[in-house]
Amino acid sequence: MNKNEVKNFLIRCEQTKERNVVIIDFANIDRWEESLGWKVGIKNLGKLVSHISYGKKFLRRFYYGEDFGPKGSSIKLTAWSERILKNAKLSSFEIITKRVKYIPDSKYETGFIKKCNLDIEMAVDLIRERDNYDNAFVFSGDGDMAYVCEYLHNSFNKKISIFVARDHLGKELVILKDRGLIEDILFVEDFEYRLNLTRC
Repeated sequence: MNKNEVKNFLIRCEQTKERNVVIIDFANIDRWEESLGWKVGIKNLGKLVSHISYGKKFLRRFYYGEDFGPKGSSIKLTAWSERILKNAKLSSFEIITKRVKYIPDSKYETGFIKKCNLDIEMAVDLIRERDNYDNAFVFSGDGDMAYVCEYLHNSFNKKISIFVARDHLGKELVILKDRGLIEDILFVEDFEYRLNLTRC
C-alpha cells in the first residue's frame, strides 16, 4: 500500500468503525522490531486504531502481560511492563492482561524464560463479543489465530483483517486468505509513517 491507499483504507474503516473490533497482541508486535528496524509506538498505534474503531472502548483491545519479575511474591510491576500498560491505558485501549510466568531453564543466561501467552484470551473475546462487531482487525501474525478466524468467518460471517510485519506472517493465515476466509492482510511497513515511534 502507498500512502494514498492507506488513506483510502482508513476512510473505508471510518464508515464502519462503530462495528469494528481491534485486537492488539502487543507481545507479538514487540517481536517485529528487529525485522522492521523501527519500533511501533503505543501512542501512535492508538491514533491509528482510533480511525479503525471508535465508540465502545472494549472494541479496542490491548493484550500484554503484567511482569512482576522473577519473585512470585512480588507485587510491583517492572518499569518496562508498567510503562507499556500505562501508555496503553492513556491511548484508550481496553487492557487484557495476566501475570508473566518465570520458568526455570538453565539454557538461558538469566536462568529462566518468561512466558505469558494470551492467544486463548484473544480467541475467547473474539467469540464472546461477536454480537458487538462485524469486522475484526487482528494485530498479530501468529498462525495459531487461524483457527478462531476461520470459525468466526464460517459460523458468524465475520470479516477478519490481519495487521502484521512481513517477516512474521504465519502460513496458516496465508492459507485462509487464499481460501477467502480472511478479508485482508495488511503490512505494518506500509503504515510506518503513522506507527514509527521515532518518526511520528
